[in-house]
Amino acid sequence: MTQNKKIAITGGIGSGKSAFSSLLRGMGFPVLSCDEINAQLLSDAEYLAALGLRFPECVKDGTLDKEALSERVFSDQNELAALEAIAHPIIMRRLIGKMNEHPVCFAEVPLLYEGGYETLFDAVVALRRSRSERLKAVRARDGLSDGQILARMAKQLNAEELEKKDCILVDNDGDLSALAQKAKAVLALLAAKFPDFSGYFQIKE
Repeated sequence: MTQNKKIAITGGIGSGKSAFSSLLRGMGFPVLSCDEINAQLLSDAEYLAALGLRFPECVKDGTLDKEALSERVFSDQNELAALEAIAHPIIMRRLIGKMNEHPVCFAEVPLLYEGGYETLFDAVVALRRSRSERLKAVRARDGLSDGQILARMAKQLNAEELEKKDCILVDNDGDLSALAQKAKAVLALLAAKFPDFSGYFQIKE
């Protein structure tokens, strides 16, 4: 039996990863986030120094200009790859270290398959949603234009590609109540998949 079970939550921008994660937290499960770890790195002097060497115009006086960096990397695939090469190994190393503190732990990993990190996890839950609903959600949340959102979507796996992966697919095509029922169904599937850990997948509401 392995030390613990690590479950990744993934899906494209606007698919509902955060809503799904919030539901799991409300049911008593530990859920970590790559985005939260990335946010913590923005106050890490060593990380900012590494970014400053590669993107000097985006780091001024030890502070990252997130908007300038975002515009630069999302308009140039090579620049995005350079950023990911710096950030992703650090984020994943910290994430896995934190997940090892729990018998069962979930984590939001936005670019799981794109980065080839699925092998670090025991199971994957992938959210998918119609493009129109994703656009609407991200517009409201981030204030991005449709062009900016579509550019991000183009760099992520689409719904058809997710179907070919070894994951638990969750169609987020209803309201929050419907998603909560699907979250409970996912927990039941995971309990059956990992019988030695089944007790840890019980809802703690």
